Amino acid sequence: MKCVKYIYVLVLVTFVYVLLSVTVGQNGFNCYKQLENEKKKICLQTAEIENLNTELKLEYSALLNDKAVIAAYARKLDYVSPGEKLVKIKGIKSAQNALYETGIILRHEEPLFLSESVCKMLAVVSGLLLCIILILIDISKGIINFSKPKSIQEIPLYDLPQV
Repeated sequence: MKCVKYIYVLVLVTFVYVLLSVTVGQNGFNCYKQLENEKKKICLQTAEIENLNTELKLEYSALLNDKAVIAAYARKLDYVSPGEKLVKIKGIKSAQNALYETGIILRHEEPLFLSESVCKMLAVVSGLLLCIILILIDISKGIINFSKPKSIQEIPLYDLPQV
């Protein structure tokens, strides 16, 4: 029954390993949160690109079908229709072409986590520490004794007559 408390070492090793794996391990909550944040960034970027795509489709269809839009773009490029006159004023820049912000490049970031071997090593180290503490407690209580056992003194035996 004295050794039953050393089973706690196995329980602690298992508990620490499971706790580390679930919280900061490769498939743990911390890794999951990091991947969720990356997913949100990708979704936002995708929505921005879809909005830009919609705007560009509208402009494209307007350029294909609407002559007023074509004329407006031509004026921005300093073209004039027959009968119109172009006046250029020094010091004023001509209209800039519209540049579309297509977004930023998103690179996949590997989530930070503790590998399984590190989780196992930390669990074993914690188990060894508990084992050492339990052994030291047993030594201080005298349950474990490393001194030489006391020898029993010899008692002389006498031949006594039997009755």
